[in-house]
Amino acid sequence: MNGNDRMTPTALSIIRNEHQALAAILHALRRTVSDMLHRHAKPDFDVLRALLFYIDAFPERLHHPKENSALFARLRERAPSLAPVLDHLEAEHAHGEQAIRDLQHQLLEYEMLGAHLLPAFAAAVEHYCECSMEHMHREETDVLPAAERLLGSDEWQAINAAFETNRDPLTGYPPEQTFEALFARIVNLLPPPLGLGLTRTP
Repeated sequence: MNGNDRMTPTALSIIRNEHQALAAILHALRRTVSDMLHRHAKPDFDVLRALLFYIDAFPERLHHPKENSALFARLRERAPSLAPVLDHLEAEHAHGEQAIRDLQHQLLEYEMLGAHLLPAFAAAVEHYCECSMEHMHREETDVLPAAERLLGSDEWQAINAAFETNRDPLTGYPPEQTFEALFARIVNLLPPPLGLGLTRTP
């Protein structure tokens, strides 16, 4: 932050926690699909739907729009030189929601039409996960440190307020009643520290 305030803005902690949660979901998705493809594990379509639903409901619809409107917009004013990086990240945000819908559709096709579609679904999952991990790395390397360095306390107050309304259950908040069963399933699948499932070795 500007000045002598060395406290990490709440919004940055929330963003990093949400990135950690998404990374765990992506890892679980990759491992689940890899086991199906390479170890001939029986597909658990409920688990796959739950993982894709989480990505759609939280990172794509909640996390990314707030990065655009609350953080990136203010950073553009302070650091015009970051515009190309921010443009690229926002373009990826715009593409991400459609990409996860495409994955959900491919999963449905695989479930309805047969196992011959698994390799294409697995390749699409791997591509989405790889792009998402690269995206988060770029944000944490190029954007978040610049924001912490350049933005002032008044700007952070507004950004913090926007992100503090997020209630991602994988970052410590209780799920809404509608989603309790879904997140219980996800938590049982994920390894610690975010979940209760067993850690599997490669």
